[in-house]
Amino acid sequence: MKKKWISLFLSLFLASSMIIAQEMPSDAAMAYNEGNKLLKAGNFDGAIGYYTEALKTSKDYRIYYQLGVTLKKQNKLKEAEDAFQNCIQQNPNFDIAYNGLGGAYFQDGKFAEAVESFKKFEELTKQKQHKDQAKEYVARSYVKLGEQSKKNGNYPKAIEQLGEALKYNQLDAAYILLATAYYESGDYDKAITTADQVLNLKSSGLKGAAYYYKGMGLKQKQDITKAKENFELAKRDAQYKRLADYELNLLK
Repeated sequence: MKKKWISLFLSLFLASSMIIAQEMPSDAAMAYNEGNKLLKAGNFDGAIGYYTEALKTSKDYRIYYQLGVTLKKQNKLKEAEDAFQNCIQQNPNFDIAYNGLGGAYFQDGKFAEAVESFKKFEELTKQKQHKDQAKEYVARSYVKLGEQSKKNGNYPKAIEQLGEALKYNQLDAAYILLATAYYESGDYDKAITTADQVLNLKSSGLKGAAYYYKGMGLKQKQDITKAKENFELAKRDAQYKRLADYELNLLK
């Protein structure tokens, strides 16, 4: 999970943290504010100590949120998940808590749970930028699920999950995985048309892969001339040069 997924919202939240802490009991507010200072300074153990102290006199959702962010920074994912869940229990409409929870789930490899958390984040947030980001996170979580299903040989499930990813965001990684799933399951026409989706994107770092799998699909359909053309284009990508050269040698 990219750190920016949480840090963006953390910075927005911390900007007003000293003010909102005044709504807490004084002892909790003091500990909460000290925890925020230490979090911003990178002293995560110290911040956790103060948040834990604050929770002794207040179960405020904001304390749980900051605790979750800090625990996640320490890669204590199960504890972070628990903190975000407690935050949501105290305030089910606190949108960025679902983002934090989704990020912890994603990093923990719990991609189905991440999907649901990011969907809830997208539902609750009012800002378009955040909605767009939430949709990207949902898509990336579905890509991971599709990747797992494909690895397990469950191509119908992988195709379904990758199709869901593309409903939320036109990720080139989703298209490539979908093209390979179609190819490996013998649907060469769909493999070709899906690879073309990547090639039609304005920018993508996966066009070498798209040319390669398009070439593989064309080879299976006995369109050798076009297959060679795509393998030649795939060669320009260092990652696919060896594979493309191998296929070209077979087609001589």
